Amino acid sequence: MTAVTTGEPSLEPHPPLPPLEPPSPIPSASPLDRTFLTGLPDVTTLILIRHGKQQFPHRENPTAADWVDPPLSETGLRQAQAVGRALAAETIDAVYSSPLERALVTAQEVARHHGLQPIVVADLREVELFRGLPDGAALTDLIGLDQLRRLQERFITERSWDIYPYSESSVEFRARIIPAIDEIVARHPGQRVALACHSGVTNGYLAHVLGLSQDMFFRPAHASIHRVLAGDGRRVVHSLNEIHHLSAVDPALVTV
Repeated sequence: MTAVTTGEPSLEPHPPLPPLEPPSPIPSASPLDRTFLTGLPDVTTLILIRHGKQQFPHRENPTAADWVDPPLSETGLRQAQAVGRALAAETIDAVYSSPLERALVTAQEVARHHGLQPIVVADLREVELFRGLPDGAALTDLIGLDQLRRLQERFITERSWDIYPYSESSVEFRARIIPAIDEIVARHPGQRVALACHSGVTNGYLAHVLGLSQDMFFRPAHASIHRVLAGDGRRVVHSLNEIHHLSAVDPALVTV
């Protein structure tokens, strides 16, 4: 006789199912992950940001302060706003800044999207060129215009602050900025920290991480982003000279 199927669920007991396999363990970090600190816990992300474009004075006899601490230009403010918006979607736990106005305003544009206030660190200021000039003296009065041009030509090939007289030396500069940045990293284990500073500071710190002797080995764009991962007692450069957040808004915002 043929069995009739009624559509009702069978009440007959089913044979026991085989035991489920235990879940696969989380794969261990690859050698490349460990080498470059990617995808690992407790790694600090340091986001170095160059300030927006500054407005240099057009006066016939500018003061030293005009060159040391100029404000952002109109373009520079747009660049600062663009980098602030670009980082708004990322988690930022703290924002630090050089005390110089162009960096501090850039830092404020980043910090406001996260309900933060920039923490100013004096040692993050730019390299101090010609700081030893006597009051009221012009560099060309002391060394002559021809000598200054020769020094500028030397900088093209040597890329060292040491060639300029009356200035902060390469050793002094690195001894100032590297401990300051490393202290910031140490305060924020496993967090993401933004730091608005200068092209010289960015070059000096990244050159230290990469083991380079040149003080300026590349030219950061205004409001560009550079990322360093820190963990396991090491530092790794993760990205360099990000500018897509500027070019996507307006190609004219990409300046150096």
